[in-house]
Amino acid sequence: MSETQIHAVARQMLEMHGPAAIAQAAQQALRCETGGEAEEAREWRHIAEAMKMMRGPHQS
Repeated sequence: MSETQIHAVARQMLEMHGPAAIAQAAQQALRCETGGEAEEAREWRHIAEAMKMMRGPHQS
């Protein structure tokens, strides 16, 4: 998946699921890893990281 596609998926997931989208991507990565799909797991982790960057720093 290209970097552009990663960011497009990340943006769509954040719009649809809000902050829970990051956890959903992490869970999907875990499912892929346990299923032996290492490349797909890496993409889901990349999507989760992109969402964290889009969300910005934590506010207190």
